Amino acid sequence: MRVSLQLPMFDYDDLRGSVANIAKTAEDGGLYSLWVMDHFFQLGGPLLGPAENNMLEAYTTLGYIAGVTQRLKLGTLVTGVIYRNPGLLTKAVTTLDVLSGGRAYLGIGAAWYEREAHALGFTYPSMKERFEWLEEALQIVHQMWDESNNGPYEGKHYQLKETINHPQPISQPRPPIMIGGMGENKTLRMVAEYADACNLFARAGIDVLKHKLDVLKEHCDALGRNYDDIEKTALATAYLDDLDTSDKIVALCEELADIGVSHVIFNMPEPEKLVNPQKLADEVIPKVSKL
Repeated sequence: MRVSLQLPMFDYDDLRGSVANIAKTAEDGGLYSLWVMDHFFQLGGPLLGPAENNMLEAYTTLGYIAGVTQRLKLGTLVTGVIYRNPGLLTKAVTTLDVLSGGRAYLGIGAAWYEREAHALGFTYPSMKERFEWLEEALQIVHQMWDESNNGPYEGKHYQLKETINHPQPISQPRPPIMIGGMGENKTLRMVAEYADACNLFARAGIDVLKHKLDVLKEHCDALGRNYDDIEKTALATAYLDDLDTSDKIVALCEELADIGVSHVIFNMPEPEKLVNPQKLADEVIPKVSKL
């Protein structure tokens, strides 16, 4: 099983230094990848805090992290399709992949943070339209990452006269595409048709996640896709303090592995103190790496 870290908050006294130190600690400890949210306002709630808290732009941040690390895979969990034209998004992820030496993921989803969108002037269509945008964006990404097809793209929402993308990514056959979300009719069907990985929410519980993976398999069977080719990932939270112990985190990983999840990405409170990422590396990875 792969173990990774997400940075969902940036309220550090030394913001630049803390981000670099967290990334280096994660890499030195054997974590597989590092992720950031693709948001411009903080999300609220007791863990993350109010909208006014610090939030860094995702792809600039990943570029900075790429420059201070050598091995960590890097991605957003996940980019809202409304935030960037698909051509620009493909170019951004391609650039990250090339300059990081082939370490980029493309994490993408239909977007949901309506307050943020209206505040900053992003178009925020209906859910139905956002999923239409998402499907067309996925088609454009595939076309731009196919060097043999740099012609036009004509969709309902997007029209591109040319899909030239040079240089092409280093990752082969392309950077992995991860779709975030658990919707059974649209999201998981798009995973089966377009993606290399899905991202589910561990907080939903093992029974719910097992059902979602069963639905994903049904979509794969209907489309003729090999279900085993899709990386199953889950997002969880690890406190590794009085609320959680490393044994509890290992037990969660074991439960997730039993239903087919092979990659767990953890949020952590106060990662800038480096205690929790180090505990994850020292106390969890050795026990779950063979799952």
